[in-house]
Amino acid sequence: MHRIPRVHQALVAVGIGSLLLASSVVAGAASTTGTYNAADAKLVPASYKNVTLQVATDATYAPDESMSGTTMIGFDVDLMKAVATTLKLKVNENNVTFDSIIAGVTSGRFQVGNSSFTDNKAREKSVNFVDYFTAGEGVYAKASSTLKFKGFKSFCGWKVAVEKSTVEQTDAQAAAKACSKSKKLTIITFPNQTEANLAVLSGQADVGFVDSQVAGYIASTSKGKFKLLGSAVNVAPYGIATAKTTAGDGLAMAIQAAIKTLIANGTYNAILAKWGVTSGALPSSKIVLNGAIS
Repeated sequence: MHRIPRVHQALVAVGIGSLLLASSVVAGAASTTGTYNAADAKLVPASYKNVTLQVATDATYAPDESMSGTTMIGFDVDLMKAVATTLKLKVNENNVTFDSIIAGVTSGRFQVGNSSFTDNKAREKSVNFVDYFTAGEGVYAKASSTLKFKGFKSFCGWKVAVEKSTVEQTDAQAAAKACSKSKKLTIITFPNQTEANLAVLSGQADVGFVDSQVAGYIASTSKGKFKLLGSAVNVAPYGIATAKTTAGDGLAMAIQAAIKTLIANGTYNAILAKWGVTSGALPSSKIVLNGAIS
């Protein structure tokens, strides 16, 4: 998993402006909004038509999802809007904490979880996933840091900042088991990526551990405050989550069809190019329903 830090906006405001300016040129050759597709729209369950679907997102994870004033932006947000246009659906983005999203989808509070979720077996037990992107995990530190990251063994003896309930938290916990008592890995969890970034900046944590494209964005837009350490590890797909219900299954199939259409007509790549994340593009969308992949 996982975002532009709200408290950290002063460090990245210039970066966002230049990113958006550059992206408008990159994506200018193709639409990023999508167009209605009647065949895809027929797949939407009747109970989800003519209503506003509630989408849950933790908007502290630029360039995937973040806040610009009161507006949510990012490539996940643009993709969901394009999916909604393709399916002729109304959606409302809700900015919530990451660790509350899957529970919100399973309870029916939200119909969609759209927040850079790494699609893994543990999460598949709770929700359906429609895969749409692939990302690794990255490590960043203050620019003055002398630490070197050469795999998870490097974490031993470090204080690592992660967002709560992310894959990075799980992977850091697994890495900690391999560390000796004299060189323990200390994992510091935070409710959002904003606070994790601030912990690294203040020295409370030695490094931050986050999805690779987010780590790169944090470093590139920090005006020299942060830098990347080492290379990305554990590349895996992202998935859009829906409930394991008849309607949720149907919605997942409709979203998958829409993403395939967006890939075919160029909208998908235009959105990724707009946000500088084309390296994570998938050639097609897979869906995981009740543990079965199609």
